Amino acid sequence: MAILIIVESPTKAKTISRFLGRNFKVLSSAGHLRDLPKSKIGLDIEHDFAPQYVIAKDKKNLADDLKAAAKKASAIYLATDEDREGEAIAWHLTQILDLPEKEVERLVFHEITEKAIQEAIQHPRHLDLNLVDAQQARRFLDRLVGYELSPLLWKKIAYGLSAGRVQSVALRLIVEREDEIRKFITTPYSTIEGDFTFKNGLIHGKLHQFENKTVEQFTFSDQMATEKIATTLNQDIFTISDKKTKEVKKNPLPPFTTSTLQQEASKKLGFSPKQTMMLAQKLYEGIDLGGGPVGLITYMRTDSLNLSLDFLSAAQSYLKKHFGNEYVLTKPRFFKTKSKGAQEAHEAIRPTDVELSPDDVAFHLKLLDKKLFTLYRLIYNRALASQMPEARLEQTSLDIAGKKSSTIFRATGSRLLFLGFLKLWQINEDEAEENERRLPEVAINEKAQTQTIKALAHTTEPPARFTEANLIKTLEEYGIGRPSTYAPTLATLLDRKYVTRENKKLTPTDMGEVVTNFLKEHFKDIVDFDFTAKMEEQLDEIAEGKAELLPVLKNFYGPFHKNIETKTKEVNRSDFDQASDELCPKCGSPMIIKIGRFGKFLACSKYPDCKTTKPLAGSEEAAENLGACPDCGGNLVPKRGRFGAFIACSNYPTCKYTQKNEKPTGVHCPKCETGDIVIKKSKRGKIFYACNKYPACDFSLWHKPTGDKCALCQSLLIEKGKHILCSNSECVKSKLDS
Repeated sequence: MAILIIVESPTKAKTISRFLGRNFKVLSSAGHLRDLPKSKIGLDIEHDFAPQYVIAKDKKNLADDLKAAAKKASAIYLATDEDREGEAIAWHLTQILDLPEKEVERLVFHEITEKAIQEAIQHPRHLDLNLVDAQQARRFLDRLVGYELSPLLWKKIAYGLSAGRVQSVALRLIVEREDEIRKFITTPYSTIEGDFTFKNGLIHGKLHQFENKTVEQFTFSDQMATEKIATTLNQDIFTISDKKTKEVKKNPLPPFTTSTLQQEASKKLGFSPKQTMMLAQKLYEGIDLGGGPVGLITYMRTDSLNLSLDFLSAAQSYLKKHFGNEYVLTKPRFFKTKSKGAQEAHEAIRPTDVELSPDDVAFHLKLLDKKLFTLYRLIYNRALASQMPEARLEQTSLDIAGKKSSTIFRATGSRLLFLGFLKLWQINEDEAEENERRLPEVAINEKAQTQTIKALAHTTEPPARFTEANLIKTLEEYGIGRPSTYAPTLATLLDRKYVTRENKKLTPTDMGEVVTNFLKEHFKDIVDFDFTAKMEEQLDEIAEGKAELLPVLKNFYGPFHKNIETKTKEVNRSDFDQASDELCPKCGSPMIIKIGRFGKFLACSKYPDCKTTKPLAGSEEAAENLGACPDCGGNLVPKRGRFGAFIACSNYPTCKYTQKNEKPTGVHCPKCETGDIVIKKSKRGKIFYACNKYPACDFSLWHKPTGDKCALCQSLLIEKGKHILCSNSECVKSKLDS
């Protein structure tokens, strides 16, 4: 009789099987076999929230197969992931397979390697019911909020809406940032900058001191007056009055946690958090490098910065061998975790084998998915760079003083003395440029030839909209959510169309703002940062055995449910209606602004007697007409339906002509040469650019084409941030691989 090991993933099962003999049988549960029912709340509120778990219909045969295998097994190990979710899956398996909880043995490991699996088998542990309770508490809380608050939103605002503990707080952050941007009042100010030529080269300086006073941001607020000052300064004689040089060190960043991996993959690779976690899961569970699947990284859901002593020793040997002694630390560098509730027993995300460098696995990973390679390279380099010496830079500050005026221009520069960790860790281009912005050699009292001194006009900028990366960072700083929740939270906001994403920026929709304002007014706790963070702390306390599930649920649900009942009676759908200056074109009655599934619109106040509706002024649907209808000659206007935006005839329902809503870029398709590149949105709301002849032509780009072609390969040039690059990643003018 074989020993049965059950994991939650078929790929994980295949990888683990490689390291075990014939007396082991490894099977997969394919995630959760059972969960709360989808059709009802699934919790018996009156009987201490007793859950009514059901096995998913599509997994009943799998459950039967696992039961049959369990009966034949000489021993059973549950090897699901070592986190709350994995512990809960293992507990559910004990219930389904009718295994005694106290006798069930768990195999726990942070990487899927032969050494880790063998050690886990030699040191199994029992089921941790505290972790199970913590996961159940999170599941129950989310179910209570979702199944009681969402129907209220349907009744009072619009059908199909949802609310959740973490998603509603994340949405509040996005909405309040948008409100800050709207209310922001720009303030003009000016600066003065100058170019000075010396014997060894040109130096650009910024006015640092004027009339013996340090220049601040708003020292110069009148542009015309500032221009007069600049004109006067052009007549002055300038010399080097001071020169300061110092050596500074830059420390490497710590290895990745779940949140920092998602942030960096978004900034450097353009991956969404959900995409990052899907790719990381594959790297963790195993990739076939020719001799069978190998787990390439440690477990990717972690908030710990710890690194194993084995890895630290291996990293030291690797760095000495490949880079030399000067790139090896005298002793390992350790990092202190700042994240609230971090699981210190876990490890940071790192490669399982330092000898499997990105170059060594490049062929196999690129063959499967080039994105797997770029993510692995990011993880590998970050972990190894964390154990390399600091980079050393020489920073220079020059003061260029005017002889006639009490004026000082200051110039700064730097040069790399020793790469240190920068030899491996790729920094962004702006930082790289800053590190190597050398100043020419000059001497004290050396006279300058003034080329030009200019007054530059500026205005203050509103705060930037959130990207997925800095939203995750903000949630983590508040102590809201945990490693497993960030990616699904952001995906939900996009799926529900509470926010849109364009050029990585998150913008709330009308509906997102309405839902947030409703929750802020009527359910303050649900969107309160401190309250939500406190709930996370209570879940952590349950996991640590310091709190019990039932009191936490009761303390939350009592006031929450009472408020649901109160608001159901007090709040009316008409409370969200707003007056407008518009009159109904059919009956002449006042029109009011209402909320629907797709946002705000105008409706006749005499409804249901008059059912006239029209787009709200300033909305996409109210934009100027898009030409004449080919069927009846009426105006074509933008519309929005259940499947998104489209174009229709304004004479509907008399004329039912429609067409896809495609915004042109003015660039012809280089592949079919007959179509045009238009702006489109993916299902997740991400902007991309594709040929309008699809499906006949499948040409597409993730970045906006400029219309110009690459001088080397004739592919389209694209805008990527501040840079113009070739869209062909194989072209030497492209930096898409960097």
